[in-house]
Amino acid sequence: MIYLVRHGEAASGWGAHPDPGLSDMGQAQATSAAEALSAFSIQAALTSPMRRCQETAAPFAHQEPLELSIEPRVTEIPTPGDIVDRVLWLRSLMSGEWDATPKLVQDWRQTLIDTVSALPENTVVFSHFVAINAIVGHMEGSNKVTVFRPNHCSITQVKPTESGLKLIRRGEEAGTKVL
Repeated sequence: MIYLVRHGEAASGWGAHPDPGLSDMGQAQATSAAEALSAFSIQAALTSPMRRCQETAAPFAHQEPLELSIEPRVTEIPTPGDIVDRVLWLRSLMSGEWDATPKLVQDWRQTLIDTVSALPENTVVFSHFVAINAIVGHMEGSNKVTVFRPNHCSITQVKPTESGLKLIRRGEEAGTKVL
């Protein structure tokens, strides 16, 4: 099994700071996620280089005898250089389809899917809302950017198979919209 964990609640809104850490609530969510993950036989742990993901992974890395690897290929969706307002661009992108996204974004998505598909069983990946949606949407054959709304620190379970990734269980969904 591969466990995809969305980062905990950030200390500031996603448009207010380029790389926020976790809020107090996010820290508590990360601790709860670490406790839930301890029930699995995890043998490898990867995290996005973004601070909120690293802080989400920290309680798990502290309780388990595993080295946490920073993996740039599971990071947040890249923003094209010509975008002036990232928040407005993301709102539009997240309500759209992958086919309509710039090549930079489509390449990021494919690299993300390829990276997760190549991971060994019993790996946990601490990542982001859009990244988890990219993987789940791919497995479900959906062209929509947002196929579900994973809650902070929700754990989505996928299984690598010879024919690709198979969705076992979506993580808990957020009660309200992220955007």
